[in-house]
Amino acid sequence: MKENDVIQIDTKAWLIVRNLVIICVSLEVAFVLIDAFVNYARLSEIGAIRRLCNIAREDSLASWFGTTQTFMVGLTLWLIVVVNRSKQASKWQRTGWLVLAIFFTYMAIDDGAEIHERMGTAFKTIANSASGDGDSGSVLKQYFPSYTWQILFLPLFGSVGIFLLIFLWSEIGGNGSRALIIAAISCFVFAVGIDFVEGLDDDHAWNLHTVIKNKYTLGNYTVRHFSKSLEEFIEMLAMTLFWVAFAGYFMRTTENGVKFSFSFRNKET
Repeated sequence: MKENDVIQIDTKAWLIVRNLVIICVSLEVAFVLIDAFVNYARLSEIGAIRRLCNIAREDSLASWFGTTQTFMVGLTLWLIVVVNRSKQASKWQRTGWLVLAIFFTYMAIDDGAEIHERMGTAFKTIANSASGDGDSGSVLKQYFPSYTWQILFLPLFGSVGIFLLIFLWSEIGGNGSRALIIAAISCFVFAVGIDFVEGLDDDHAWNLHTVIKNKYTLGNYTVRHFSKSLEEFIEMLAMTLFWVAFAGYFMRTTENGVKFSFSFRNKET
């Protein structure tokens, strides 16, 4: 590369972003249908194929897609961080976008490594060991009836969600973009609510799974599996909505394209 070479990114191709949205949503719907027919309805008797199509498994195609999409959202935010620094944006803007870039990058890592589930399990183990109670989860169940990870991570996720809404409400601009952000946050809240119900004991008064099973005479696996399928779909859809909002902001702030210049100085020896 020569001195002062320039790499230019054309950000006027909004059709590409629109097509990406169509592709993402279509794939998300497809993952739900493939899981329902190939895995649940057993169109394939090969266990490895069903596991690959099982939307509730962390080693499935749907899980890979969700992690990759979250990573792309984080990458879009890092591009916004770079653009804001080059345009000498305010400290509030630089800090806000940096916080979001770090958070969504962490979310991608969490999706791949199951950090919040692992930490929740570790916390439950430590709590029960400290109390001398051998019944796994019995101590924490006295104070919180669902999955332990929610005790640890919901305060963090909730705080970031509030910050995200306040920051983006004034920063991202436009009723359409704001609607996307509200819809995305609402999807995540709904998904966490589904997860909360999944973690309840069968005889708990708030367990909607038990209500649905009794009312429609369904098996436990059927209700839990499709509950998980709905949760995963909503989470992927929420990330798509975030991606649309952030990509739209990126294009609006770089209407004339983005140029990254690289200067190299040859030192004489």
